[in-house]
Amino acid sequence: MYNKILVPLDGSPEAECVIPHLETIAKTGVREIELITVVEPTQIPTRGNIALSEDDLKRIDLEEKNEAHKYLNQVVERLTRSGLNVHPVILTGKPAESLIGYIDGNNIDLLIMATHGRSGITRLFWGSVAEKVLRSVNVPVLLVKNPACE
Repeated sequence: MYNKILVPLDGSPEAECVIPHLETIAKTGVREIELITVVEPTQIPTRGNIALSEDDLKRIDLEEKNEAHKYLNQVVERLTRSGLNVHPVILTGKPAESLIGYIDGNNIDLLIMATHGRSGITRLFWGSVAEKVLRSVNVPVLLVKNPACE
């Protein structure tokens, strides 16, 4: 039995492919499930006369956090109706590093996350959050590849 399961979601249907697996595992008596998303701070390079003030950047970041809360709360509500004890968590930072830090400091028993199935130059260019996390944490990880990614 797992006491606490962490499920990273990025708002994409590909990431949500883990939910049926989560629901199956949760039937074994999981005490707590945390759905987590990481909001990256807005960084907009300026060119010419296009510039944003600090207030503009803060407003954009706040809007992104509000959207993340709204999204996670919808998923939490859906899973709570199934009788699961689910809580949303919003972090700010780089996804892989933020997830690794959170896992290290929060007694996570199992991490269930999707992999978008990128390979080759796309994976090299964008990196793989799932791979970075997998190589850096000391908890069991269930990686789910979305069938639509094949």
